[in-house]
Amino acid sequence: MSRSSAGYRREYGLVAFGALSYTCLMFVWFSLPAYLSVIIDDVGLSSTQAGILTGAVPLTYIPLALFSGVAVDRIGPGRSLAAGVLIYGIAQIARSFAPGFPSLFVVTLLLGVGATAITFGLPKLVGVLFPPERTGRPSAVYLVGASTGSALVFAVGRPVLGPWLGGWRPLFFWSGVVAVAYGLVWLVVTLWAGIDERMDGDGGFSLESIREDLRLVLSHRELQLVVVIGTMYLLLNHGLQGWLPTLLESRGLAAGPAGQTTSLLVASYVIGVLTVPELADRYGLRRPALMACGAVAFVGVAGVIVGGTGPQVLVGIVVTGIGVGGISPLVRAIPPDLEGIGARLTGTAVGFIFAVGELGGFFGPMLVGALRDATGSFVPGLTVLATGALVVVAAGAALRKLER
Repeated sequence: MSRSSAGYRREYGLVAFGALSYTCLMFVWFSLPAYLSVIIDDVGLSSTQAGILTGAVPLTYIPLALFSGVAVDRIGPGRSLAAGVLIYGIAQIARSFAPGFPSLFVVTLLLGVGATAITFGLPKLVGVLFPPERTGRPSAVYLVGASTGSALVFAVGRPVLGPWLGGWRPLFFWSGVVAVAYGLVWLVVTLWAGIDERMDGDGGFSLESIREDLRLVLSHRELQLVVVIGTMYLLLNHGLQGWLPTLLESRGLAAGPAGQTTSLLVASYVIGVLTVPELADRYGLRRPALMACGAVAFVGVAGVIVGGTGPQVLVGIVVTGIGVGGISPLVRAIPPDLEGIGARLTGTAVGFIFAVGELGGFFGPMLVGALRDATGSFVPGLTVLATGALVVVAAGAALRKLER
């Protein structure tokens, strides 16, 4: 007999506390986009360099994601999350001292190394603690934690904490210190709770077991379509969130209101995260939900393109956030429920999604910046993002066809 949600209180508590790893990550990750216009002036960056810096963390995922996912499946989510937090916390402290583009780029890549452990460790944590049919809601829990970090850095970090601490460098330093402290506390909690001891046998790090797991994951037809959806999701998410404050400032908004308006994107993203997987799981409509979210995101980005700084752009931001937010938990919740993947290979499967998908995460902000340098406008880059939303609709339709 299956347990009710109330029967998983301890598991939900562990996921909620582990979600703080995502909260800290997104705060330190998006502290750079939040301060991007200031950093451009202080360090002397071109828009292309700024776009590369904004996409540097996703760039790290491309060579490391698959290996990181395999490692998480074998090490366990508890210790993997602790290691990831400590790495990105130290990298954030190092970013506060970086004098120019090369050093900022290198330490931001290091931040991305730690970030991979969070991205794959949390789905693995949910897969270890919950049965496949119950992964939607706990996945939403840690994604809300991620959104909280993004919202805090735009709504509080840039307009309040940054000026109070004395600028972007002190904000980077102290947010890194907080992350390191949390990472040490999480390590104690995971050892006390015995999280990694709950895993099924994983075959260790033998070359044969790794080769077999990779063969299963890389050849999985449905998972390949989820990879396409994940790539477009990351193109949209990083491309818009990385440039939205600067875009709004270019249209005449002051830095504070631009950052706070960007927090609307994060708040609406949370709405999508909380509502879409809950409804999709209740009615067994995960794949149609992906198609609907892609269409909603397309309409939202179109509103951002034509909206200026008036009510239309606010509606566009909110609609985009809901659509992208709905895609996010479904991309992570579907792999444990796929035949041949399950909880045992969740880390490897999500690693595959992000190894390819973060090409979108890198090229999203990079293309927006490069196309702005080439044309003087954000419209071409935003058009690329809108096209990505339509690809989500098409891939979702193909995924639904395979399910039948």
